[in-house]
Amino acid sequence: MDLKNLKQRGEFEWELPRAGAMRVPGVIFASRELIAGMDEKVREQVANVASLPGIVTASYAMPDAHWGYGFPIGGVAAFDADEGGVVSAGGVGFDISCGVRTLHTGLKLADIEAQKARLADRLFARIPAGIGSTGGIRLDPAGMAAMLRGGARWAVEEGHGLDADLARIEEFGCVEGADPGAVSDQAKKRQRDEMGTLGSGNHYLEVQVVSEIFDEAAARAYGLAVGDVVVSLHCGSRGLGHQIGTDFLREMVLAAPAAGIALPDRELACAPLKSALGIRYLGAMRAAINCALANRQILTHLARQAFAEVFPGAHLPLLYDVSHNTCKEETHTVDGRKRRLFVHRKGATRAFGPGHVELPHEYAHVGQPVLIGGSMGTASYILAGSAGTAERAFGSACHGAGRAMSRHEAARRWHGRAVVDELAARGILIRSSSSRGVAEEAPLAYKDVTAVVDAADRAGLAGKVARLSPVICVKG
Repeated sequence: MDLKNLKQRGEFEWELPRAGAMRVPGVIFASRELIAGMDEKVREQVANVASLPGIVTASYAMPDAHWGYGFPIGGVAAFDADEGGVVSAGGVGFDISCGVRTLHTGLKLADIEAQKARLADRLFARIPAGIGSTGGIRLDPAGMAAMLRGGARWAVEEGHGLDADLARIEEFGCVEGADPGAVSDQAKKRQRDEMGTLGSGNHYLEVQVVSEIFDEAAARAYGLAVGDVVVSLHCGSRGLGHQIGTDFLREMVLAAPAAGIALPDRELACAPLKSALGIRYLGAMRAAINCALANRQILTHLARQAFAEVFPGAHLPLLYDVSHNTCKEETHTVDGRKRRLFVHRKGATRAFGPGHVELPHEYAHVGQPVLIGGSMGTASYILAGSAGTAERAFGSACHGAGRAMSRHEAARRWHGRAVVDELAARGILIRSSSSRGVAEEAPLAYKDVTAVVDAADRAGLAGKVARLSPVICVKG
């Protein structure tokens, strides 16, 4: 990205000044090196988002920002319904509520070394993964509706987990306002056999070891110490979320002119929040969020079963679960006044600071756990929401490393078997049903996650707590 188009506001904060149709400025949080490596398309998309009706304060991009559909991936924007604000299906994304969930195991790395290969095999056998993967649950229409309304709460009631899990899930496991009736029959059909599945792409189940602690107080609150083994899940709403995105993007494009919305890009198709279309989309999107929360809850249950087969008596309590790819109605203070806003986070995660009312009481004094996944074979990180993050980007932070090249280019450069062998030589076991999928997710196909996390930390979006190094990775 050409730095001449930006005004530097701080070492890790850059402003894209208002120009043309922009209603607010753009703000990109990143180091000079990360900014220089971003495609010009990111700047263009940040500016396009800034032109949408009812946008508040700024159009933001996180340190992992890269080109996306409509919004940049790593894009954050808040809209006020009372000022003609809109909801954009492209600003949420196709994999609605894709997110990360991290579990404790109570084990140390030394405890699992002798059983590592067996554990990898049991997890791969238990966790359905890959394109078109199906699980052991088949939902009839009544069950589908109950799942879409109930989220992780429904999954726990069905026997897939513990009541204690719900306190450590964003929205306590269930988003209110879900409307199964706004979800198309095709979306429901696609999800009927996909509950409890990872899917493909960058989704994974990873066994990790805490390799470094940066904030001792926050680590104690989160129950983390060097050498601890944890499990992280990264997945979303599968076919249902993708179909909802497809359905509503098509409808929003056609409806925009009648709503008086001039789209700078068809991919930014949107609808007024108070319109019938906007209300239907919010109901369907919230149903997809619940689907993703239920999906990760079922996968948690399967992971616990796999661990119990190798380590009898092992317990895997939940540390936290947080989504990206959402639009959430939240209260934020803008210019000294509290306002209800609809915050789009596209490839960005919620990062509420200390004292927020929606945090579990045991985390309230240190802030929300922010779970940032790395690429296969590299580190992941746990951060804590910072006190000032609500004012900086509506309580948001980055969600991962961010791709540095397309999947096609990665598959052209690397062979899956070679990637698996190279990681095995480093002590990282990969289990996958797709050699091409492994090549597409090769570690060097992504940005340096440490540089991204350092930028988020230095920009004041969230503070570094712990570094997690991979031990086992199950991928589609």
